[in-house]
Amino acid sequence: MKRLLRMITLGAVLAAVLPVASLSAQAADPVNGTWKLNLAKSKFDPGPAPKSQARTYKVDEKNVTMISKGVDAEGKPTLVEYTGSYDGKDYAFTGNPNADTISLKRIDDFTIEATTKKAGKVLTTGTRVISKDGKVMTITQKGTNAKGETVNNTLVFDKQ
Repeated sequence: MKRLLRMITLGAVLAAVLPVASLSAQAADPVNGTWKLNLAKSKFDPGPAPKSQARTYKVDEKNVTMISKGVDAEGKPTLVEYTGSYDGKDYAFTGNPNADTISLKRIDDFTIEATTKKAGKVLTTGTRVISKDGKVMTITQKGTNAKGETVNNTLVFDKQ
């Protein structure tokens, strides 16, 4: 009888703990934190590349917020930001001369698809992939910029 009681108790504890552990794992988006652009590993086509860039991501149950600060190729400070969700809807994208909205869609725990638009017209599509060890983020972008030039960028960031 004691053994049966212990098994029932253990089952009840596991039933209570496992869903919480699962929710906790889902909430731990690997993009959370600060990322520094690795210029040596990145490719900007067309260039020129920025002098520097650091991005900070904050993800909660509903939203992802990205703030990017840096210095462009001419030495001017940059500030680009958005707050959205991984639901595929368009959200305001401020400070980016090539886009005014961004939509995000989760592919898996490490991969996001992104689409940027300017005045409702799709300009770029791309992916953001976090390495399995959580130390490297690679963003690829293909499409056109606001000037109509073909874009084929690969941005590599290191977790700080």
